[in-house]
Amino acid sequence: MLNHVVLMKFRPGVPEEEIRDLERLLDDLPNRVPEIRMYEFGRDVLRTERSWDFALVGLFANAESLARYQAHPEHRPVVEKIRSLCEHVATVDFYGTDAGAIESASRSWERDPFDSLKLKP
Repeated sequence: MLNHVVLMKFRPGVPEEEIRDLERLLDDLPNRVPEIRMYEFGRDVLRTERSWDFALVGLFANAESLARYQAHPEHRPVVEKIRSLCEHVATVDFYGTDAGAIESASRSWERDPFDSLKLKP
């Protein structure tokens, strides 16, 4: 699965209603664009010095489905809204790992360092 991550830094003074309008547009996209497998978004809650204001994470089957999403007519108004509200936008697209498989694998620091020296029955 292809993860699509968008980070947004709003322009100073963006009205709250404009951000809520963006949230409404984003909330409706999965109902209108079938390529979206998973879709989450939200405002930054920690507000640290290096934080962005808003993030979106979408999950797509592959690069082709992401391209169809980006070209979809329902996506275009969202892009325009983001451009009007943001002074900076960053994106990254990556194929995710199977976190469950990583979690279940034994970690090198948990292994007995003398295991290879032990006699096997």
